Amino acid sequence: MATTITDGVRVSVETVYQPEYSNPANDHFMFAYRVSIENMGQYAVRLMSRHWYIFDSNGAKREVEGEGVVGMQPVIEPGNSHEYVSGCNLKTDMGSMKGEYLMERLLDNSTFNVQIPEFYLIAPYRLN
Repeated sequence: MATTITDGVRVSVETVYQPEYSNPANDHFMFAYRVSIENMGQYAVRLMSRHWYIFDSNGAKREVEGEGVVGMQPVIEPGNSHEYVSGCNLKTDMGSMKGEYLMERLLDNSTFNVQIPEFYLIAPYRLN
């Protein structure tokens, strides 16, 4: 599990290879990832947007930006967390992702970036 803390917000990510949705013969490798966002600060925050950097082991790089996560802009109260599951497809059986969330502090509507730690997407057979 990859974890980082930025301005009192802890982000942890776990990944799982999805062989049932992958097709290695056609360079299609599907991964799921579970993200946990924990508000360790004193004020409620809202996740406004995300910005991902996605890397394939063949050197290809993609960026994905958008509002919220899986269609939501969750408010996370102090001491609470928000979890979601999403997915990413690669053209290789190994790669990585990292990024950042734009968060809004509800007390004063100020915004700040929270780092998403780099995590690896690796088909299990590559670990032998």
